[in-house]
Amino acid sequence: MKFLGVIAATFAIPSFGAFAFDGDAAKGQAASAICAACHGPDGNSVITANPVLAGQHPEYLYKQLANFKSGERKNPIMAMQVANLSEADMRNLAAYFSTQKPKQGVAHDAELVNAGKKLYRGGNAADGVAACAGCHSPDGAGIPIQYPRVKGQHPEYTIAQLKAFRAGERGNDPNAMMRGVAARLSDKQIEAVAEYIAGLK
Repeated sequence: MKFLGVIAATFAIPSFGAFAFDGDAAKGQAASAICAACHGPDGNSVITANPVLAGQHPEYLYKQLANFKSGERKNPIMAMQVANLSEADMRNLAAYFSTQKPKQGVAHDAELVNAGKKLYRGGNAADGVAACAGCHSPDGAGIPIQYPRVKGQHPEYTIAQLKAFRAGERGNDPNAMMRGVAARLSDKQIEAVAEYIAGLK
């Protein structure tokens, strides 16, 4: 329980007890119309610049909404969308999208996939880059409460976020973990990891 408390404190999220997330998916679905234009009615965004929300861990979704609302994560469009959401609204939306079935993503560039696979699974010791699989799991499903699901995410979105972490434009990663990793990645490595992640099953 002490370990769970450390995680909750690190992510600045409320305590949900033993892995129980406090959110009402039915109420979240009723409120999800504000999200549909950008993320799809079920969280499977068809706009590649916008993330797939379906199947994401509810704690992570809630944290992002809360960070947009507080300004810790910067995005003018999202700031406007969350401005009038209550704590309950954000929890309910997170609960709803987390229960939706994500569609299988597709990778298109075999060369990038091979390079991304090596980096995702084994990291790059020469540059001090840890394996992505260590936090996001070998299949990209992530670890509930701790690390988000990444598999099936649009490459364009993943690339944009890794570059934002690298540039310090996104800073809502606990303990600057992603900023530290992204700082050691080249554009080509970022593209490779993003392409590999897109096709993970």
